[in-house]
Amino acid sequence: MNPKKKTVILGASPNPSRFSYTAAKMFKEAEIPFVPVGIKQGTVFGAVIQNLREKPAISDVHTLTLYLGPQNQKEWYDYMLSLNPLRIIFNPGAENPELYDLAKDQGIEVLPACNLVLLRSGQF
Repeated sequence: MNPKKKTVILGASPNPSRFSYTAAKMFKEAEIPFVPVGIKQGTVFGAVIQNLREKPAISDVHTLTLYLGPQNQKEWYDYMLSLNPLRIIFNPGAENPELYDLAKDQGIEVLPACNLVLLRSGQF
């Protein structure tokens, strides 16, 4: 795994029962820099969750990993694409063909996959 793959976790939550929380834990353990962004306030593994409503500017994004269902993604399309990630991982439940096409049109790799599996198997 490459520790330089700065990753934005969109849909981050301080709730330990959420998959985005587990992902943050795994990024921390793998020493992959991550920026949690979400509606819920709090901290995950030393990182303050940035307020999605404020559309925080984040530079040098390698991967955007989505933990938002497609019904909650549309209002954030422009923001997500403005981060200029090299790839977007659509975790189970976040799959969205409309956003796949928008991302591909900007040369962004689209990966419908489970972030947790990718991390556990060394494929991240």
